[in-house]
Amino acid sequence: MKIVVAGRTGLIGRELVNELDGEGHQTIVLSRSPANYRALFSENVTLVYWDGRSAGEWVEHIEGAGAVINLAGESISGAGFLPDRWSATKKKRIRDSRTAAGEALVMAIEAADEKPDMLLQASAVGYYGATGDDLLTESSPPGDDFLASVTRDWEASTVAVEAMGVRRVVARIGLVLSTEDGALPRLLLPSRLFAGGWFGSGSQWWSWIHITDVASSLRFLIENELAQGPVNVAAPNPVTNKAFGKALGRALNRPSLVPVPAFALRAALGEVASTVLEGQRVNPQHLLQMDYSFRFPDIDSALHDLLLEQGKPQLVTA
Repeated sequence: MKIVVAGRTGLIGRELVNELDGEGHQTIVLSRSPANYRALFSENVTLVYWDGRSAGEWVEHIEGAGAVINLAGESISGAGFLPDRWSATKKKRIRDSRTAAGEALVMAIEAADEKPDMLLQASAVGYYGATGDDLLTESSPPGDDFLASVTRDWEASTVAVEAMGVRRVVARIGLVLSTEDGALPRLLLPSRLFAGGWFGSGSQWWSWIHITDVASSLRFLIENELAQGPVNVAAPNPVTNKAFGKALGRALNRPSLVPVPAFALRAALGEVASTVLEGQRVNPQHLLQMDYSFRFPDIDSALHDLLLEQGKPQLVTA
């Protein structure tokens, strides 16, 4: 199958492209800096330049594609060890980078004589906002905070392809666990220094997913013709932030006793602190109904796998 991936420079895109390539799919990556990422992939993967917002030579690859995957969007937290503050300018870039990329893909699909079979639109569980202990399914309503509004706009940016007869799946992805990038490397350092713990009250829910299950479940949604509409891409066993900290402590054989006060996080990070102080308790109802089998359904098995791969201490069970 010919698959076009937009926005692959992030953690999810790298893992997914390599999985698709390994399964023998003809994979075409749209990138702002294709030369910088050539070494990350096999020679079977084609890298093509796009600017993320307008038509160009890349549109010819949309013709007759089996799937188009839209992962494009500026990082919510930035690339540094500490998350970037959300200035007005940063917020605009976060939103515009997502909507512009989606609109560009819609225009390319509309112009194609042979439409793609499906479009996979990335989103996030932040769509639901801060919901306390409520168990959320794909039919739960959206929230009203900044991240919820961004994900609503991100999802809406490609909805027009449905009227063109293109199957569209919206993947609302949870907190992705990987030792290469994302939240986990930021959490490992204090734990290794015996300063691990939780944020604020620790009662906020974290809906997480192992990077292996992210790539595998997205490929499952591409290949499963019954998949359509919003799908929660998160492990079936979300945990509170305090439980996550304790699981990380067990995996590293370290204590998890040092809470970080909410006021300190808000003072240091501003509004972006809400990404760790608030959360969602998400149920991947549609994936389970379609019989997707999670390789890492619980937090202990996920952390054990990730840290063991890096030669870290093996999991110490409670």
